[in-house]
Amino acid sequence: MTYRCAVLDDYQQVALKMADWSALKDRVEVTVFDRYMADDPKLAETLAPFDIICIMRERTPFRRELFAKLPKLKLLVTTGARNAAVDLAAAKEHGVMVCGTEGHGHPTAELALGMMLALARHIPSESRRLAEQGLWQSSVGIDLKDRTLGVLGLGRLGSRLARAALALDMKVIAWSQNLTPEKCAEQGVEYVGKEELFRQSDFLSVHVVLSDRSRRLVGADELALMKPSAFLINTSRGEIVDQDALVAALKGGRIAGAGVDVYDKEPLPKGHVLFGAPNLLMTPHLGYVTEDNYRTFYSQTVEDIAAWLGGKPVRALG
Repeated sequence: MTYRCAVLDDYQQVALKMADWSALKDRVEVTVFDRYMADDPKLAETLAPFDIICIMRERTPFRRELFAKLPKLKLLVTTGARNAAVDLAAAKEHGVMVCGTEGHGHPTAELALGMMLALARHIPSESRRLAEQGLWQSSVGIDLKDRTLGVLGLGRLGSRLARAALALDMKVIAWSQNLTPEKCAEQGVEYVGKEELFRQSDFLSVHVVLSDRSRRLVGADELALMKPSAFLINTSRGEIVDQDALVAALKGGRIAGAGVDVYDKEPLPKGHVLFGAPNLLMTPHLGYVTEDNYRTFYSQTVEDIAAWLGGKPVRALG
């Protein structure tokens, strides 16, 4: 029997290059979709012929109503070890096995550091002015050395950014709802309360997981505590930061700037509130988009499919 497999949201058209899919030949026919499909009214109709679907985490949601329209679907493979956009209970009810992959956290921490450097030294605007107008040194940057980095969430990614900041002679402070002074001490970081995190930080980087507790965790009140010279970095999830409040803070000059890689709606629709906000560095959710991560994602996707075909699924979720 030949199974039909759909690979969704391969925006860069690299899925088939990042892994050896030949292990599946003669048993699996692979079709790649390189466009955003989540809002397509014909999504279920397009996917109905497939037995296996491979998704990039949190790009195309798989909710109960979609599972109900895909009676042929037997295996759903998501990149990453968890995917909040997949209804695991509904998958189980419809007899769909859901498997995941491993992933690397360091690319996102590296991007957060890159945003800090870009904002501190005005790299995007200086680059544009030089390339487009030949203008020379129009701004004065600030040093990271001796500045204070506030880390909101000192988990795997937050800890990695903290270590990089310490290597640059920054002072690092941290807070989150479950963080302890002992955990901070292990990382060479100072534990502070929530309000002090926002008050003291020259750069504040968000690294908490999205949940009911963390949704809108950074709002108007928190932004009002920040220094007018401070910068906010969000490479975690868009809904953790109240984006209307962020735009208001930027327009009102209440903070110096922000770097944002994640949004409440992705891809961003035309007319989104963040477009045109002053002193805002925006990137299109690049945190996990690196060659090393993609090779891990897609090679383990192939492994998941092969294991399922052999009757021994690996990395099952739920």
